[in-house]
Amino acid sequence: MTRAGLDKEPRDVARMFDTVARRYDLTNDVLSMGQDRRWRRRVVELVDPQPGERILDLAAGTGTSSEPFREAGATVVPCDFSLGMLQEGRRRFPHLPFVAGDGMRLPFADASFDAVTISFGLRNIHDPVQGLSELLRVTRPGGRIVVCEFSTPTWEPFDALYSNYLMRALPSIARRTSSNPESYVYLAESIRAWPDQKGLALRMVEAGWGRVEWHNLSGGIVALHHSVRP
Repeated sequence: MTRAGLDKEPRDVARMFDTVARRYDLTNDVLSMGQDRRWRRRVVELVDPQPGERILDLAAGTGTSSEPFREAGATVVPCDFSLGMLQEGRRRFPHLPFVAGDGMRLPFADASFDAVTISFGLRNIHDPVQGLSELLRVTRPGGRIVVCEFSTPTWEPFDALYSNYLMRALPSIARRTSSNPESYVYLAESIRAWPDQKGLALRMVEAGWGRVEWHNLSGGIVALHHSVRP
């Protein structure tokens, strides 16, 4: 079994995602009790893709998050550092132009995209601030970013229940649905170690983005942070 540590060595994280690619979307659907579909729809609404725009979907995995942008008429580029995810994505969505890329050294020119987005992947980049700076670099002036990431529940009693679910129930459920359940122990630990809503907003500002706003989903389990490049 492959499991990355919280030091987030890129090769370890990539290998871990390689091992879960085939059943990744199914496992996420089960673990989130179907809420991940609503979260993805809200990302698309906030990005607001327009026909003819170029959109980067970083940490796109199998491309499930990318397809709605194409359906809206935009040109979407799914990018991921897991070759296993890319292979599965190309099998499912052969019409999407998948690109292998490291979030800290994106293989794109400056100001290449009208909008950039990353869902549940910023946490896995070795240096998230550098990753956000790279997303800024490849976004045109006036372009926009939407970050969808796990966050901190806003109601304290619920936060305690959520922590118990993450550390106990989540790995147990993953053992029934995932090809590598150990990877979901890393997932749970990385969520608990991640900054809260304000903490992520401050990191985005540090990376050079303009005013950052966020919206809580599912009681703060997930937050959508968005901004515009100055």
